[in-house]
Amino acid sequence: MESQKDRVKLNVGGRIFETTATTLGSAGKNSFFGAMFDENWNLHSDAATNEHFIDRNPDYFAVLLDLLRTGELYIPPKINERLLYREALYYGILDHVKSAKWDLFDGNKLRVARSIKGWSIGKYGAIRASPSSGCCVVLPLEFGSMVKVYDWMLDEQPTINLDYHRVNDVCWVDSENIVASSDRKLANGAIELFNAYTGELRCKFQVSDENRLNDYSATELSFNSDYKLFSSCKRNSIERGIVVWDQVTGKHINFFSLEYAKQPYFSSEYTGRLQWLYGTNCLMVVASSFPRIDIRLLDFRENAVVWSWSNAKEMNQKSITDAIVIEENNSICVVDAKKCLGFIDLRDTTKSVGWRERCTSSRTGGCFPKLAFHEGQLLSSMNDTISVYCGSNWIETSQLQRSPGGPICDFSIGGDRLFVLHREEDVFDVWETPRMSII
Repeated sequence: MESQKDRVKLNVGGRIFETTATTLGSAGKNSFFGAMFDENWNLHSDAATNEHFIDRNPDYFAVLLDLLRTGELYIPPKINERLLYREALYYGILDHVKSAKWDLFDGNKLRVARSIKGWSIGKYGAIRASPSSGCCVVLPLEFGSMVKVYDWMLDEQPTINLDYHRVNDVCWVDSENIVASSDRKLANGAIELFNAYTGELRCKFQVSDENRLNDYSATELSFNSDYKLFSSCKRNSIERGIVVWDQVTGKHINFFSLEYAKQPYFSSEYTGRLQWLYGTNCLMVVASSFPRIDIRLLDFRENAVVWSWSNAKEMNQKSITDAIVIEENNSICVVDAKKCLGFIDLRDTTKSVGWRERCTSSRTGGCFPKLAFHEGQLLSSMNDTISVYCGSNWIETSQLQRSPGGPICDFSIGGDRLFVLHREEDVFDVWETPRMSII
């Protein structure tokens, strides 16, 4: 448009800047600068002075204006980085700052950007990445069952404390809110919603059928885009189920009973995974009590199990530790204690496992291998290393290793960052894809 080539004069804190509507337009219509134009990107000009006054610090504005001009972020020594991000938030261009600092997620190009050091976490900690590039770390019971929250700048926020009840799982329902499950009974508020950056308790999810659910406690969590929250719950080693909550009202709207046959080899530790499948509107439930694993797909429209699989018949060969659905391939990937990958085709009625024999070690260092899938890449942890698999045949293309820190007990991907939680020394490592310089 012709108007985008017009010069724009800005008076920021008494200093005059000249730029173009095209440069300011690159900030987007939802930015501070978008408000300076009408819906056709015609500039609202001050007829008297032909300039716009902005009551902000001109030194920081100069850095951000250069970012809009070049796409690159250069922070001079005299500029406080934290204050610069505050200014970027004011102008509504914080996403531009993030994209200038690191590129889109690519497991084959990841580099460690920072390590957050602290206490020895043990093998029962957990880490969850937020959509806004931050994360939270679940501390084991011996630390008081707390959730440590870090923003995208990796600054620690107020701790979320669940009153010394064991934290079983956490999930980010959006960029500002965390849901945590604990060993409290469901009728007493086992699932709570917190403001991630203030630690404020915003909601306790309630049950309307206390007689039925009074003795259950909540474990794994998941959610979908229709504001439904799913929680696995347990009463003992046999009685388990899935509670469905409405995030808006905080009330539970469904309970799906899942009874797993008690086996003599089941250990006292019971872990699992919930994953919502958007393509089929089903929930995958992974019930894992090493060395047995049971996988079920639940359709809440029919209140039925529409697909199930167990490794009970194969346990002498494979002790599976985790599973994840890869929707784009209509398959479920499983990993065993030696990091061999197996794939189950959801369209194959035989439900046979096609194993990829890539075992690298028989040692797990006390932490079982785990899986993640992001942007077409499959990641699996083993000891202190994460392997990246790509392509239709899932060829290993990279290995991510950072020492010291000990074995990896958990990892998570969010906001184009990989967060890796170790059981010793470093609390977690932050991996980013370096930004390519513009020539």
